[in-house]
Amino acid sequence: MDGVDLVNRDPNELNSHIKVNYEDVLAEPDGIRSFDCVWRCSYGCFNCGKNCVYKLMTTLCGLCIAFLWGCDFGCLAYHHVWCYTPYMREFAIGCGYLQKCFGTVINCCLAPICEACGMCFSKIHVQNSGK
Repeated sequence: MDGVDLVNRDPNELNSHIKVNYEDVLAEPDGIRSFDCVWRCSYGCFNCGKNCVYKLMTTLCGLCIAFLWGCDFGCLAYHHVWCYTPYMREFAIGCGYLQKCFGTVINCCLAPICEACGMCFSKIHVQNSGK
């Protein structure tokens, strides 16, 4: 547990888009106001409800969900290391072979045609008439 930061629990700001503070959810516009005691009490009720439910849900489900996500990312890493990366290497090797075969076929079929065309067109002389 040495690597767990208990103060900054989102160092990479993965959840910076989640705005769940009272001020992010409830606001009274100018021109309309509730009683100050209602506003203060609603602040307390909101935070109490949010914190109690969050702590209850993380207590009941957090460990199991963290375990499942750990298993999921373990499987993902396994598939990439042992399946996808070797397959992509095999595919790249096969493509290199096909590239050589295709190049040889093109060279055998098109090179004589291009060479013949080059010889035919090399005999053409263009003269500009000076007007």
